[in-house]
Amino acid sequence: MRTRSQDVTEILRDWILTGTVTGGERLEEIPLAEKLGVSRTPVRAALTLLANEGLLDYQPKRGYLVRTFGADEVFAAYEVRATLEGLACRLAATSGIPDAAAATLWACVEEGDRYLAKGYLAEEDFRPYQAMNVTFHETILKLSGNVWAERFVNQTHGIPFVSDRIILWHDYGVILRSHNDHHRITEALIRRQSARAEDLMREHVYFAGLFLKENFHRIGRGADNGADKI
Repeated sequence: MRTRSQDVTEILRDWILTGTVTGGERLEEIPLAEKLGVSRTPVRAALTLLANEGLLDYQPKRGYLVRTFGADEVFAAYEVRATLEGLACRLAATSGIPDAAAATLWACVEEGDRYLAKGYLAEEDFRPYQAMNVTFHETILKLSGNVWAERFVNQTHGIPFVSDRIILWHDYGVILRSHNDHHRITEALIRRQSARAEDLMREHVYFAGLFLKENFHRIGRGADNGADKI
């Protein structure tokens, strides 16, 4: 059973990772408790945990500040994630994709097709598309059979804008390109084309990081009002 502290931690972590609160911003117990409708105790516990995770910096007399990540630092995390998810694809393709897993991947592809068939990603489709993207990537990681690849990829998700739960949707063409990758990756996996599957996934994640790096400041500003994230 989840505790109030866990719920608050998840909310604050999401705010940090999506850029809802920006680097250098001060997070204070009392205003946060009032905003979230909880006591100061779970907020205090959440702030301590997030500081231990490296997402917050604690400074005497100033309290907790959201850690600032630069474009190069974020892109470096994407490079690591690209390598590890590429490895996961290669391992999964080599082992062979069970029918049930193949059905899950194709269901993700078809779901994304429906959302994007309008020629834009409608606001009501943001969250469902995001959930589909998470399912797609997590399915492949589990199929790899390599718990370390899965664990270390999850660690990169602890850096703002790196998680597969974040969709940089400002440019429909970027999303469409990314989803077309899902088609190609799924086909390569099912055909057991291990080298091709690895290359496709590496480029898929690398391109997302490159797009973020080249648009880092615009996306960071847009995160303040939800314009470039979901």
